[in-house]
Amino acid sequence: MTDRLARALGWTSLALGTAQLAAPRAVTGLCGVDDAPEATTVARLVGGRELLHAALLLGAKNPAPWAWTRVAGDAMDLGVLGRAAANRTGARRTRALTALGAVAGLTVLDAACARRGTAKAKGPLQMRASITVNRPREEVYLFWRELENLPSFMVHLDTVRSLDRRRSHWRAKGPMVDLEWEAEIIDERAGDLIAWRSVPGKGVSTAGLVGFTDGPGGRGTVVDVSLEFGMRGRRLAAAVARMFGEHPEQQVRDDLRRFKQVMETGEVVRSEGSPEGHRALRQLHQHPAQPIGGRT
Repeated sequence: MTDRLARALGWTSLALGTAQLAAPRAVTGLCGVDDAPEATTVARLVGGRELLHAALLLGAKNPAPWAWTRVAGDAMDLGVLGRAAANRTGARRTRALTALGAVAGLTVLDAACARRGTAKAKGPLQMRASITVNRPREEVYLFWRELENLPSFMVHLDTVRSLDRRRSHWRAKGPMVDLEWEAEIIDERAGDLIAWRSVPGKGVSTAGLVGFTDGPGGRGTVVDVSLEFGMRGRRLAAAVARMFGEHPEQQVRDDLRRFKQVMETGEVVRSEGSPEGHRALRQLHQHPAQPIGGRT
């Protein structure tokens, strides 16, 4: 229900933004501010802002928290229309008050949607992915069980250092800040699964489970991964990561593809344009391919 309301508000923003960009004079006339010399310019700016709201609300997988951007825009609009109504008389004052009431009504909807979306986002961020690796199950399990191997295919994971058979220290590069935590294995069945969670009180709340099963017809190994992140700011971090083309679920799928390459070929497959080696972390610094040798 909350997501449907958020998307409806996104379509509202799209309609408002389009109208303000396409017919700013008509919009300022309806709002009773067409007598201001800067009204047309302001209407176009507000229209651009509305289109940004629309992109966020219609493009996000979890759109409701982005309704806060509309709440911020509403606050600015209420201030402008309130001053316009106070400084005008007659028909223009009536139109400004009518527009003020309409924006106030939308503000109530925006705030309700944003609050519900924020409450919904308080749950842990969960991700799942799976892949089939053309190697025996025991071999796949043993490679993953050596936790120091994980950075060889997990791009944002810097290092994993085993402290003992069950505890380890992890360092990772986040979309905003680097993170460190200790993890402990809480369940393990040789050849079948490994489950872990972060040690409480270390600032990061995370847990994961990887299962290993025989592939169809006994060919290869199906690897199923479930991850959960519960640290504060996880939804904001995920949203920022998506804006830079790093959707968390896509990251997990990409990591598993690299894992498959490492298991089947011994390294992450790369072209001549990526000679940095098999460490997945180094791939973050690659640049788009460019012509060489004067060829086009």
